[in-house]
Amino acid sequence: EQSTRYIAYDSRLDGRYRYYRDPAVAESALGARFVGDMDRMFDTYAELLPIQQNWFAEQHPKAKGDSDFAYRQAIRAKAFDALRGLLPAAAMSNVGIYGTGQAYEALLIRMRSHPLPEAREYADLMLTELRKVIPSFLTRVDLPDRGGANAEYLAANRWNMENLAEKLFEDHEAAASPRERELDAATSVRLIDFDPDGEDKLVAAMLYPYTSVSETRVRARVERMSVDDKLDVVRAYVGDRSANRRHRPGRAFEAISYRFDVLSDYGAFRDLQRHRMLTIEWQDLTPSHGYTMPGAVAAAGGQARYDASMERSASLYRALTEPLPAQASYAVALAYRVRYMMQMNAREAMHLIELRTGPQGHPEYRRVAQEMHRLIADEAGHRVVAEVMRFADHANYEEGALERLAAERKAESRRTRRATPRSR
Repeated sequence: EQSTRYIAYDSRLDGRYRYYRDPAVAESALGARFVGDMDRMFDTYAELLPIQQNWFAEQHPKAKGDSDFAYRQAIRAKAFDALRGLLPAAAMSNVGIYGTGQAYEALLIRMRSHPLPEAREYADLMLTELRKVIPSFLTRVDLPDRGGANAEYLAANRWNMENLAEKLFEDHEAAASPRERELDAATSVRLIDFDPDGEDKLVAAMLYPYTSVSETRVRARVERMSVDDKLDVVRAYVGDRSANRRHRPGRAFEAISYRFDVLSDYGAFRDLQRHRMLTIEWQDLTPSHGYTMPGAVAAAGGQARYDASMERSASLYRALTEPLPAQASYAVALAYRVRYMMQMNAREAMHLIELRTGPQGHPEYRRVAQEMHRLIADEAGHRVVAEVMRFADHANYEEGALERLAAERKAESRRTRRATPRSR
């Protein structure tokens, strides 16, 4: 998917900003307001973008040896990062999908059961295109007694759960303690489930393929081992990863898992949502958990306009909630927080944490990944697992730092090498 971290949304295409205009919203009494408020949100983004770029340029003058292109790209990326929270969830981008016929069948059935009309519309568009190339894999998707019945089943279950949850938690806000409200007011990561015996199970899983006995016997032997002996197994299995983050150990790390309850801004959620091996469930996007604002925006003088845009977003959401509840979240800006659950095994945790704590990462999801790493070590007590994640980066980079500049320098070097003729 095109990233709001590296793509500018300050220009209009054919006179329109890039956001989705739901037909039901456009035809409603709120249609004109929706377009007007959305345009104002994009206007704020466009107005603050050059101001933010100039501020970053003043904080970080171009170094000798950096090309104009690499430096300019790093400045632009940093400004996009700081301001992407202003963009609404309705902001549009290109996305590509590659999958098997079986995966597409399951995806399309789920999309056809979705409460959002846009999802159902795209399911039909995708089905039309896919039937041009893999028709035999998709014969059941829209048959009333096959895919249709499955979609109805999923939709009915969702409706039942929404109504039941509403009854069970209708007074949850009033019953929340001051501490609970405080935790809900900021980005938070909580480890809510893990296996206290996980590291023994991990060591047993490492040894199992290299023995000829049952896993029960392997576990019994591991339980009698000293801490040093267990560490010897882990070190041998993991090997030397000091030179390359992409050198990752094998499937033994899938023997244990962690479940996190996360509250972060919606932009960070969208980045973390992309990981493929984990299980992720999320709640509806609303303005109820507040929003984040980078300190660099305030330092550049944009706080008042940023806050006003957030209020415009929340006000439009509230207006849409009763007449068009499925479409109301289109109005919510990416800076607003959303709550989601992530469950992953240790192998995926290593991949996610090492990747998302890197210096080029967005500060919001860097904080999430750093806290996951800390919780695995301190709360779960799985210090061996945490130690294996040796590329987890806990450095506190200043918010104004040009983290992208190093990558742009490397890209510039590659372009230069490709453009230089080779002597024969």
